[in-house]
Amino acid sequence: MYYKIIYGLAAGMTGAMLCAGAGAQAYPTKPIRLIVPYAPGGGVDIVARALAQELTRRVGQQVIVDNRTGAGGNIGSDVVAKATPDGYTLLIASPANAINPSLYAKMPFDPMRDLVPVALIATTPAVLLASPALPVKTIKELVALAKAKPGSLNFGSGGSGTTEHLAGEMLNAQAGIKMQHVPYKGGAAVLPDLISGQVSIFFVNQPFALPYIKAGTVKALGVASDERSVALPDVPTIAEGGFADFRVSVWYGIMAPAGTPKEIVAKLNREIVAALAAPEMRDRLLAMSLKPLPGTSADFATFFADEMSRWARVVKTSGAKAD
Repeated sequence: MYYKIIYGLAAGMTGAMLCAGAGAQAYPTKPIRLIVPYAPGGGVDIVARALAQELTRRVGQQVIVDNRTGAGGNIGSDVVAKATPDGYTLLIASPANAINPSLYAKMPFDPMRDLVPVALIATTPAVLLASPALPVKTIKELVALAKAKPGSLNFGSGGSGTTEHLAGEMLNAQAGIKMQHVPYKGGAAVLPDLISGQVSIFFVNQPFALPYIKAGTVKALGVASDERSVALPDVPTIAEGGFADFRVSVWYGIMAPAGTPKEIVAKLNREIVAALAAPEMRDRLLAMSLKPLPGTSADFATFFADEMSRWARVVKTSGAKAD
Protein backbone atom coordinates (compact mmCIF):
# COMPACT_ATOMS: atom_id res chain seq x y z
CA MET A 1 0.00 0.00 0.00
CA TYR A 2 2.83 2.37 0.98
CA TYR A 3 4.57 1.79 -2.37
CA LYS A 4 1.30 2.38 -4.24
CA ILE A 5 0.90 5.76 -2.49
CA ILE A 6 4.48 6.82 -3.31
CA TYR A 7 4.09 5.64 -6.88
CA GLY A 8 0.81 7.57 -7.19
CA LEU A 9 2.38 10.75 -5.82
CA ALA A 10 5.38 10.40 -8.13
CA ALA A 11 3.13 9.80 -11.11
CA GLY A 12 1.04 12.82 -10.21
CA MET A 13 4.10 15.05 -9.87
CA THR A 14 5.49 13.80 -13.16
CA GLY A 15 2.16 14.43 -14.85
CA ALA A 16 2.02 17.96 -13.44
CA MET A 17 5.54 18.66 -14.63
CA LEU A 18 4.72 17.34 -18.08
CA CYS A 19 1.58 19.48 -18.22
CA ALA A 20 3.53 22.56 -17.13
CA GLY A 21 6.17 21.86 -19.76
CA ALA A 22 3.53 21.29 -22.42
CA GLY A 23 1.80 24.51 -21.39
CA ALA A 24 5.02 26.50 -21.76
CA GLN A 25 5.69 24.91 -25.14
CA ALA A 26 2.16 25.64 -26.36
CA TYR A 27 2.22 29.27 -25.15
CA PRO A 28 0.50 31.40 -26.23
CA THR A 29 -2.94 29.83 -26.62
CA LYS A 30 -4.93 33.07 -26.29
CA PRO A 31 -4.46 36.82 -26.91
CA ILE A 32 -1.68 38.65 -25.05
CA ARG A 33 -2.34 42.05 -23.49
CA LEU A 34 0.50 44.59 -23.79
CA ILE A 35 0.03 47.39 -21.27
CA VAL A 36 1.21 50.86 -22.33
CA PRO A 37 1.28 53.10 -19.24
CA TYR A 38 0.88 56.26 -21.33
CA ALA A 39 -1.68 57.79 -23.68
CA PRO A 40 -1.99 56.74 -27.33
CA GLY A 41 0.20 58.56 -29.84
CA GLY A 42 3.33 59.04 -27.74
CA GLY A 43 6.70 57.40 -28.31
CA VAL A 44 6.07 54.47 -25.94
CA ASP A 45 2.70 53.78 -27.56
CA ILE A 46 4.09 53.93 -31.10
CA VAL A 47 6.87 51.44 -30.31
CA ALA A 48 4.43 49.16 -28.49
CA ARG A 49 2.07 49.04 -31.47
CA ALA A 50 4.89 48.34 -33.92
CA LEU A 51 6.11 45.45 -31.75
CA ALA A 52 2.57 44.15 -31.13
CA GLN A 53 1.96 43.94 -34.86
CA GLU A 54 5.15 41.96 -35.47
CA LEU A 55 4.64 39.65 -32.48
CA THR A 56 1.05 38.94 -33.51
CA ARG A 57 2.36 37.68 -36.83
CA ARG A 58 5.06 35.60 -35.18
CA VAL A 59 3.27 33.92 -32.26
CA GLY A 60 -0.10 33.29 -33.93
CA GLN A 61 -2.11 35.09 -31.27
CA GLN A 62 -3.32 38.69 -31.15
CA VAL A 63 -1.12 41.02 -29.08
CA ILE A 64 -3.53 43.72 -27.91
CA VAL A 65 -2.24 47.14 -26.83
CA ASP A 66 -4.00 48.43 -23.71
CA ASN A 67 -3.29 52.05 -22.64
CA ARG A 68 -3.48 52.57 -18.85
CA THR A 69 -2.34 56.09 -18.09
CA GLY A 70 -1.56 58.06 -14.93
CA ALA A 71 0.96 58.71 -12.15
CA GLY A 72 3.95 58.98 -14.47
CA GLY A 73 3.47 55.44 -15.75
CA ASN A 74 2.90 53.87 -12.34
CA ILE A 75 -0.77 52.99 -12.84
CA GLY A 76 -0.26 50.88 -15.96
CA SER A 77 2.92 49.33 -14.60
CA ASP A 78 1.11 48.38 -11.39
CA VAL A 79 -1.54 46.55 -13.44
CA VAL A 80 1.20 44.30 -14.80
CA ALA A 81 3.00 43.95 -11.47
CA LYS A 82 -0.20 42.57 -9.92
CA ALA A 83 -1.33 40.48 -12.93
CA THR A 84 -1.33 36.67 -13.05
CA PRO A 85 2.23 35.63 -14.01
CA ASP A 86 1.25 33.51 -17.00
CA GLY A 87 2.71 35.51 -19.89
CA TYR A 88 -0.61 36.98 -21.00
CA THR A 89 -0.15 40.43 -19.46
CA LEU A 90 3.02 42.30 -20.41
CA LEU A 91 4.37 45.82 -19.90
CA ILE A 92 6.27 48.06 -22.26
CA ALA A 93 8.73 49.72 -19.89
CA SER A 94 10.69 52.95 -20.35
CA PRO A 95 13.04 55.15 -18.24
CA ALA A 96 10.19 56.19 -15.91
CA ASN A 97 10.14 52.63 -14.55
CA ALA A 98 13.74 53.09 -13.42
CA ILE A 99 13.28 56.69 -12.22
CA ASN A 100 9.95 56.55 -10.35
CA PRO A 101 11.10 54.43 -7.37
CA SER A 102 13.47 57.27 -6.42
CA LEU A 103 11.08 60.04 -7.40
CA TYR A 104 7.85 58.99 -5.67
CA ALA A 105 7.62 58.93 -1.89
CA LYS A 106 5.28 55.92 -2.12
CA MET A 107 5.20 53.36 -4.92
CA PRO A 108 2.33 50.88 -5.46
CA PHE A 109 4.84 48.19 -6.43
CA ASP A 110 8.57 47.43 -6.48
CA PRO A 111 9.84 47.00 -10.06
CA MET A 112 12.85 44.95 -8.95
CA ARG A 113 10.65 42.57 -6.94
CA ASP A 114 7.37 42.56 -8.85
CA LEU A 115 8.49 42.68 -12.49
CA VAL A 116 10.85 40.51 -14.52
CA PRO A 117 12.75 41.92 -17.52
CA VAL A 118 12.00 40.01 -20.73
CA ALA A 119 13.77 41.88 -23.53
CA LEU A 120 14.99 45.31 -24.50
CA ILE A 121 13.55 46.69 -27.72
CA ALA A 122 15.33 49.88 -28.70
CA THR A 123 16.91 53.10 -27.51
CA THR A 124 17.44 56.65 -28.71
CA PRO A 125 19.66 59.31 -27.13
CA ALA A 126 18.63 62.64 -25.71
CA VAL A 127 19.88 65.72 -27.56
CA LEU A 128 20.85 68.99 -25.89
CA LEU A 129 19.09 71.80 -27.77
CA ALA A 130 19.81 75.50 -27.34
CA SER A 131 17.76 78.53 -28.23
CA PRO A 132 18.95 80.26 -31.43
CA ALA A 133 19.12 83.44 -29.34
CA LEU A 134 21.66 81.93 -26.95
CA PRO A 135 25.21 83.07 -27.88
CA VAL A 136 26.82 79.62 -27.67
CA LYS A 137 27.68 76.92 -30.23
CA THR A 138 29.18 74.23 -28.00
CA ILE A 139 28.56 72.71 -24.60
CA LYS A 140 31.85 74.21 -23.34
CA GLU A 141 30.62 77.67 -24.33
CA LEU A 142 27.29 76.95 -22.59
CA VAL A 143 29.04 76.02 -19.34
CA ALA A 144 31.34 79.04 -19.57
CA LEU A 145 28.33 81.35 -20.04
CA ALA A 146 26.47 79.75 -17.12
CA LYS A 147 29.50 80.29 -14.87
CA ALA A 148 30.05 83.86 -16.07
CA LYS A 149 26.39 84.79 -15.52
CA PRO A 150 25.10 82.69 -12.59
CA GLY A 151 21.33 82.28 -12.55
CA SER A 152 20.82 83.79 -15.98
CA LEU A 153 20.18 80.53 -17.84
CA ASN A 154 17.32 78.08 -17.53
CA PHE A 155 16.26 74.74 -18.97
CA GLY A 156 12.82 73.48 -19.91
CA SER A 157 11.30 70.05 -19.40
CA GLY A 158 8.04 68.20 -19.89
CA GLY A 159 7.57 68.05 -16.12
CA SER A 160 9.36 67.42 -12.84
CA GLY A 161 11.04 64.03 -12.71
CA THR A 162 11.12 63.45 -16.46
CA THR A 163 14.37 62.49 -18.16
CA GLU A 164 14.35 66.02 -19.63
CA HIS A 165 14.35 67.50 -16.12
CA LEU A 166 16.89 65.10 -14.67
CA ALA A 167 19.25 65.51 -17.62
CA GLY A 168 19.37 69.23 -16.92
CA GLU A 169 20.04 68.59 -13.24
CA MET A 170 22.74 66.10 -14.20
CA LEU A 171 24.48 68.77 -16.28
CA ASN A 172 24.17 71.24 -13.40
CA ALA A 173 25.86 68.78 -11.06
CA GLN A 174 28.62 67.62 -13.40
CA ALA A 175 29.47 71.10 -14.69
CA GLY A 176 29.18 72.85 -11.32
CA ILE A 177 26.61 75.34 -12.64
CA LYS A 178 23.07 76.34 -11.64
CA MET A 179 20.56 76.68 -14.45
CA GLN A 180 16.97 77.10 -13.31
CA HIS A 181 14.44 74.39 -14.11
CA VAL A 182 11.23 75.45 -15.89
CA PRO A 183 8.69 72.57 -15.97
CA TYR A 184 5.98 72.44 -18.62
CA LYS A 185 3.01 70.14 -19.13
CA GLY A 186 4.65 68.00 -21.79
CA GLY A 187 7.79 68.37 -23.85
CA ALA A 188 6.02 69.78 -26.92
CA ALA A 189 5.06 72.88 -24.93
CA VAL A 190 8.74 73.76 -24.38
CA LEU A 191 9.64 74.22 -28.06
CA PRO A 192 7.92 77.58 -28.75
CA ASP A 193 9.62 79.15 -25.74
CA LEU A 194 12.97 77.59 -26.65
CA ILE A 195 12.73 78.98 -30.18
CA SER A 196 11.72 82.44 -28.92
CA GLY A 197 14.51 82.52 -26.34
CA GLN A 198 12.43 82.40 -23.16
CA VAL A 199 14.01 79.00 -22.47
CA SER A 200 17.80 78.65 -22.83
CA ILE A 201 18.23 74.91 -23.35
CA PHE A 202 16.17 71.74 -23.55
CA PHE A 203 17.14 68.05 -23.37
CA VAL A 204 14.78 65.99 -25.50
CA ASN A 205 14.74 62.64 -27.28
CA GLN A 206 16.30 62.56 -30.73
CA PRO A 207 13.22 61.67 -32.83
CA PHE A 208 11.40 64.70 -31.43
CA ALA A 209 14.43 66.98 -31.93
CA LEU A 210 15.39 66.05 -35.49
CA PRO A 211 12.82 68.10 -37.46
CA TYR A 212 13.67 71.26 -35.51
CA ILE A 213 17.42 70.75 -35.87
CA LYS A 214 17.11 70.14 -39.62
CA ALA A 215 14.86 73.19 -40.01
CA GLY A 216 17.46 75.32 -38.20
CA THR A 217 14.98 76.62 -35.64
CA VAL A 218 17.12 75.35 -32.73
CA LYS A 219 20.80 74.57 -32.19
CA ALA A 220 22.04 71.09 -31.26
CA LEU A 221 24.93 71.32 -28.81
CA GLY A 222 25.42 67.65 -28.00
CA VAL A 223 24.08 64.11 -28.06
CA ALA A 224 23.86 62.30 -24.70
CA SER A 225 25.21 58.93 -25.87
CA ASP A 226 28.55 57.10 -25.93
CA GLU A 227 28.88 57.52 -29.70
CA ARG A 228 27.76 60.13 -32.20
CA SER A 229 24.32 59.59 -33.65
CA VAL A 230 24.03 58.29 -37.21
CA ALA A 231 21.16 60.75 -37.67
CA LEU A 232 23.30 63.67 -36.42
CA PRO A 233 26.89 62.84 -37.40
CA ASP A 234 28.09 66.46 -37.11
CA VAL A 235 26.80 66.91 -33.56
CA PRO A 236 29.40 65.92 -30.93
CA THR A 237 28.57 63.80 -27.92
CA ILE A 238 28.34 65.53 -24.57
CA ALA A 239 31.25 63.32 -23.52
CA GLU A 240 33.33 65.02 -26.23
CA GLY A 241 32.42 68.30 -24.54
CA GLY A 242 34.17 67.14 -21.37
CA PHE A 243 31.54 65.10 -19.50
CA ALA A 244 32.66 61.51 -19.90
CA ASP A 245 29.81 59.74 -18.10
CA PHE A 246 26.93 61.83 -19.45
CA ARG A 247 24.41 59.35 -20.85
CA VAL A 248 20.70 60.04 -21.15
CA SER A 249 18.58 57.88 -23.38
CA VAL A 250 14.98 56.96 -23.91
CA TRP A 251 14.70 53.19 -24.06
CA TYR A 252 11.90 50.68 -24.42
CA GLY A 253 11.66 47.10 -23.16
CA ILE A 254 9.18 44.37 -22.31
CA MET A 255 8.59 43.23 -18.72
CA ALA A 256 6.31 40.58 -17.22
CA PRO A 257 4.94 39.94 -13.72
CA ALA A 258 7.46 38.32 -11.35
CA GLY A 259 6.89 34.58 -11.19
CA THR A 260 6.25 34.20 -14.92
CA PRO A 261 7.66 30.77 -15.88
CA LYS A 262 11.22 30.93 -17.16
CA GLU A 263 10.23 28.96 -20.26
CA ILE A 264 7.67 31.61 -21.19
CA VAL A 265 10.11 34.47 -20.53
CA ALA A 266 12.68 32.68 -22.71
CA LYS A 267 10.16 32.14 -25.51
CA LEU A 268 9.02 35.77 -25.42
CA ASN A 269 12.64 36.89 -25.51
CA ARG A 270 13.36 34.72 -28.56
CA GLU A 271 10.30 36.04 -30.39
CA ILE A 272 11.10 39.69 -29.58
CA VAL A 273 14.74 39.29 -30.70
CA ALA A 274 13.50 37.68 -33.92
CA ALA A 275 10.96 40.50 -34.37
CA LEU A 276 13.74 43.09 -34.05
CA ALA A 277 15.65 41.29 -36.80
CA ALA A 278 12.67 41.33 -39.17
CA PRO A 279 13.39 43.87 -41.95
CA GLU A 280 10.05 45.67 -41.67
CA MET A 281 10.31 46.07 -37.87
CA ARG A 282 13.94 47.11 -38.03
CA ASP A 283 13.19 49.68 -40.74
CA ARG A 284 10.30 51.10 -38.69
CA LEU A 285 12.54 51.57 -35.67
CA LEU A 286 15.38 53.11 -37.68
CA ALA A 287 12.91 55.48 -39.35
CA MET A 288 12.04 56.73 -35.85
CA SER A 289 15.78 57.17 -35.08
CA LEU A 290 15.62 54.21 -32.69
CA LYS A 291 18.48 51.74 -32.37
CA PRO A 292 17.29 48.12 -31.94
CA LEU A 293 18.70 46.44 -28.81
CA PRO A 294 18.42 42.66 -29.18
CA GLY A 295 19.71 40.73 -26.17
CA THR A 296 18.87 38.27 -23.42
CA SER A 297 16.54 38.84 -20.47
CA ALA A 298 19.66 38.83 -18.27
CA ASP A 299 21.10 41.67 -20.38
CA PHE A 300 17.94 43.68 -19.76
CA ALA A 301 18.03 42.91 -16.01
CA THR A 302 21.60 44.22 -15.77
CA PHE A 303 20.72 47.29 -17.84
CA PHE A 304 17.64 48.05 -15.73
CA ALA A 305 19.49 47.72 -12.42
CA ASP A 306 22.16 50.12 -13.72
CA GLU A 307 19.48 52.61 -14.84
CA MET A 308 17.78 52.50 -11.42
CA SER A 309 21.06 53.10 -9.61
CA ARG A 310 22.18 55.89 -11.93
CA TRP A 311 18.90 57.80 -11.84
CA ALA A 312 18.62 57.39 -8.06
CA ARG A 313 21.86 59.35 -7.73
CA VAL A 314 20.58 62.08 -10.05
CA VAL A 315 17.23 62.35 -8.23
CA LYS A 316 18.98 62.56 -4.86
CA THR A 317 21.42 65.23 -6.06
CA SER A 318 18.71 67.33 -7.73
CA GLY A 319 16.11 66.99 -4.99
CA ALA A 320 13.49 66.36 -7.69
CA LYS A 321 10.03 65.25 -6.61
CA ALA A 322 7.00 64.01 -8.53
CA ASP A 323 4.42 66.60 -9.56
